[in-house]
Amino acid sequence: MTSISHYPHELNTKYYATLLYRNGNPISFVCRRYKCSKASLMRWNKRFDGSKDSLIDKSHKPLSNHPNAHTSLEIYWIKNYIRRNPNISLCELYGKLRTEKAYSRHACSLFRIVRKFKYNVNLEKHSKYVPKKYDTPTNIGIKWQLDVKVVPKHCYVGQIPDKFYQYTVIDEASRERFIYPYKEQSSYSSIDFVKRAILYFGYKPLFIQTDNGQEFTYTMKTDRIHPLDTLLNSLNIKHKLIKPRTPRHNGKVERSHRNDQQRFYSYLSFYSFDDLLLQMKAYLKRSNNIPMQTLKWLTPLQMRQDIIKKNNIQ
Repeated sequence: MTSISHYPHELNTKYYATLLYRNGNPISFVCRRYKCSKASLMRWNKRFDGSKDSLIDKSHKPLSNHPNAHTSLEIYWIKNYIRRNPNISLCELYGKLRTEKAYSRHACSLFRIVRKFKYNVNLEKHSKYVPKKYDTPTNIGIKWQLDVKVVPKHCYVGQIPDKFYQYTVIDEASRERFIYPYKEQSSYSSIDFVKRAILYFGYKPLFIQTDNGQEFTYTMKTDRIHPLDTLLNSLNIKHKLIKPRTPRHNGKVERSHRNDQQRFYSYLSFYSFDDLLLQMKAYLKRSNNIPMQTLKWLTPLQMRQDIIKKNNIQ
């Protein structure tokens, strides 16, 4: 298996990858899903006792000194020179040790030991890892982000208990959205919603990006093709799945759901599915006409027209 190298895995990634493996899934499926190597997965599984704490990284400090480490006498010389002359430079300290004490180590070794004891030298500061900037398309019809939001229970005032879901798709370039309610969160709803979204926007995208929910993909390894993938393949649309349990990778549609909660669901009251559909249709028109700072205070509809003019799209 080809090794996968990237930044250290998060604790949740280790935990859920190990659980998925212990549920009987193949190693290749778990490694491909959570983007980890077989060696890492086996190491996590050996340490795992059912709790997340067992997967927390322990100290990597060795129990014994390296055979080529600085001796106690050499450390005494270094500390003694710095104590006598606190403002001594690293180069001058290295020169005195070589000429007066027959110090035979490399200058980088001296620098590391001085840095370890936190003396006043030019310490190198490493900046923290900063995620790369997301590559947002500049033209409409390149990528859509698709997600599902559960309609809050307190909004429904009908007498018959029921549950409702809001399907949302957003064009990454223009931030224009399309939303539609459903009574079930399933592959059937996903297929119907994609068809409605294409009719609403008037075009189909090159990519549709979703999370790993059962309404979008199979969560277990199987040779079957998900109904949504069947539809997208017939439309020549590529289906891109984000990393499991990482909603920030679908940040634009997730942020729009937070806006929906503040602007719509905090004040919504409906008594039936038809009533919800009617109010959601009015809110969709309203939300696509709200200026956004990221669009330089244009509305999503204005941004769409601006992109069409710049790219001479028919």
